Amino acid sequence: MLLPRMLNSIYASMHEQYVADLLESNEIAKQYGLLLTPGEIKEMMSVRNEALRAYGRVELGIEPTKRMMETFCASPYINAENYASVLNELHEIFYDLKNETEDRVGDDRLIGWMKNCFDNECGGSLELLKSKLESMAEQFRRGEQREELEDMLERGELS
Repeated sequence: MLLPRMLNSIYASMHEQYVADLLESNEIAKQYGLLLTPGEIKEMMSVRNEALRAYGRVELGIEPTKRMMETFCASPYINAENYASVLNELHEIFYDLKNETEDRVGDDRLIGWMKNCFDNECGGSLELLKSKLESMAEQFRRGEQREELEDMLERGELS
């Protein structure tokens, strides 16, 4: 009985630290008129954790979440009303794509590519982004674009 209580205590402490770290990431978003409340961050962490469970992933830190917050806050398609919901949906898309590309694409590059697609080809549409990334992941799995995608990532064309 002692071990479960200790683990719950450690988890609660880590969760609070993650929320505090993500609140600090608000500083960048404030430049764009965006701000996540502690409640929105807690909800985002819950969505993130559910996505991790759904895709059978384990992640010990929150760097991808911070990177998404800091990267997508500059999008012309994100505003104060949709910032939290877009970030929540991006977690689902991100972890799906991590699995589909067999973790062969680094987090920063993947997030950069997602942002580029979101802002340009998708015009801010999460549905289009998801569709485009699903198509790319299918081609990646079949090996059709694996080398081309990896070359483009190396050259920085997708980040």
